[in-house]
Amino acid sequence: TLINKNEYHYESTWLHEASAGTREYQDCLYPIASVLNQSKVDFVTAEVTKINKDEKTVETTKGTFNFDILVVALGFESETFGITGMKEHAFQIENINTARRIATHIEERFAHYANSTDKDDKDLAILVGGAGFTGIELLGELAERIPELCKEYNIDQSKVKVTCVEAAPKMLPMFSETLVKYVVDYLEARGVEFKIATPIVAANENGFVVKVDEKEEQLYANTVIWAAGVRGSKLMEESFDGVKRGRIVVREDLRIDGYDDIFVIGDCSAVMAGEGDNKRPLPTTAQLAMQQGEFTADAVKRLLNNEKLATFEYDDKGTVCSLGSHDGVGVVFGKEITGKKAAFMKKLIDTRALFKIGGTGVAFKKGKFL
Repeated sequence: TLINKNEYHYESTWLHEASAGTREYQDCLYPIASVLNQSKVDFVTAEVTKINKDEKTVETTKGTFNFDILVVALGFESETFGITGMKEHAFQIENINTARRIATHIEERFAHYANSTDKDDKDLAILVGGAGFTGIELLGELAERIPELCKEYNIDQSKVKVTCVEAAPKMLPMFSETLVKYVVDYLEARGVEFKIATPIVAANENGFVVKVDEKEEQLYANTVIWAAGVRGSKLMEESFDGVKRGRIVVREDLRIDGYDDIFVIGDCSAVMAGEGDNKRPLPTTAQLAMQQGEFTADAVKRLLNNEKLATFEYDDKGTVCSLGSHDGVGVVFGKEITGKKAAFMKKLIDTRALFKIGGTGVAFKKGKFL
């Protein structure tokens, strides 16, 4: 039995494209039923409301289900780290619906500016909180989308102001200084301004409040997007012990301590790597989640056959960060790549993910090589 609150599955690694409006939201999703063998899987469209680990039941909006083996893959939510007003005043890139709202809002601001006699420059100002993976990929898409909007609404592009604010001293910490410089040069050439090592202390109706040299400063914009953190589902804290930011530490076979019938994968799991005091959870990436999914399918089969479970070993094949549809940076099999080569690799990775789930049909319909 597969329980999911939506009838569709969306590629969460494409949400930045739907948010910027460079990709139609419909192109980021497909019906779940279309990729299932329904003679073997009962698909229930319902929202999980509670997991009772000891009673071995899952409560949902469509009733309660008993389980012999449970796989928890509830996904992520935005993490605002308690910053005042962030939930209320900033858009969050959480799901396909929030992405649609962001894209619609941006276009509405441009249209309002174009059609207003009393023009407000804040309509053309966009603040992005976070210069990590999501923030940078979103900026790359905005750099592609803004010229289109300016042309459509006859707006002088020099009036558009896109500002990225990051509290950490370095953006994209997974990449070398060379690749980071490439990203900064690329985006700055397209009008993006960076404020690195600048903590956001609050969000309000005017934009972000940031701290500069121990003084608070207001940044103004009518579009404010938070892209600086994710956590596992809040249902995790309500269902399990020892959960931090929606993530629970899993054993080497992806089961949780004390419960040999419960696997946790994806954004809700913390897979520890390293030795001794240097053990840290692996970043919750799509690459990790896909490998966990395949491992868990095999583990369930072994469990049903009373066979010994294998040890999950993450195979890091590299990371690619897109800068719009025609550029990017990355490290693939230990080699740094930039430009069109990185963009091609990103499209290949995305299309391969579709193929692995839905075969040729989904890859052809939704893939990025058409």
